[in-house]
Amino acid sequence: MDSFTPPATIGFVGLGNMGYPMASRLANAGYKVTVSDLNADVVRQFCEETGADSADSLKALGESSDLIITMLPEGKAVRKVLLGDGDNVMAGLKPGTVLIDMSSCSPVDTRALSQELVEMGFNLIDAPVSGGKYKAAEGSLAIMAGGDEELVEACRPVFEVMGKPFHTGGPASGHAMKAMNNFLSAGTLALACEAVITGTKFGLDPKVMVDIINASTGRSNSSEDKFPKFILPRTFNSGFYLGLMAKDLRFAVDLAESENTPNGFINLLSSIYDKAEADLGFDADNTELFKYLESLVEDED
Repeated sequence: MDSFTPPATIGFVGLGNMGYPMASRLANAGYKVTVSDLNADVVRQFCEETGADSADSLKALGESSDLIITMLPEGKAVRKVLLGDGDNVMAGLKPGTVLIDMSSCSPVDTRALSQELVEMGFNLIDAPVSGGKYKAAEGSLAIMAGGDEELVEACRPVFEVMGKPFHTGGPASGHAMKAMNNFLSAGTLALACEAVITGTKFGLDPKVMVDIINASTGRSNSSEDKFPKFILPRTFNSGFYLGLMAKDLRFAVDLAESENTPNGFINLLSSIYDKAEADLGFDADNTELFKYLESLVEDED
């Protein structure tokens, strides 16, 4: 199978915080990019900045593309774009067109969607990413690609413009890996927040605590990156929504339940993030979990 190298035509659906810089990198790398988003102003700005084309419809985007990438908030939106009533991508898709979903979706739902698409004659690669909007702009995302290995390899040039791809296995395995990674990421953040809040209330200096944790066995990405950059300065601007992390944890819960595996930590953590989202709102930064947990201490005083 030939690789998808520039100037292959890529249809890109979803120009949000992550999709915008990812699609920009593809356009700047020489791919012919056609974009679609519900926000017409964002589409106009993107096309002016990159020289990309705007799709007249999802059907037209499907007709003109060798490869389709979706980067949307969740699986229902992906399904609507691909298979929804009225205008959809599949209505115009040419035989051999590759579908890549880089959104964060439920692996259980992706497994079902992938099977539906196979029955229609199309393969889906699920390739969620980790790293946030800053790494998206740098092209240094971790990309977890599930699906046919030969097809993933053919898409490697596309992935490498955006980051480092890993082949995770069969269909839906990329979304499963993303759910488990974000479960761990959310867990280390929550644990570090509780530790620092407790130590601070006792009288420890939070900066000294973080320095010692990072020189000790309790260190994690949360203590090494999120605390120094976003929590201790209280900027809380890591670029990843609290609501998205809460959503990914619900996917982790669904996955554990579907596989009948131990889920005590996953269920507890998901409940904590759901409560934080309800308190702070979907658009709060995920590092604002610290503020939510702080507020519980204040409520007890």
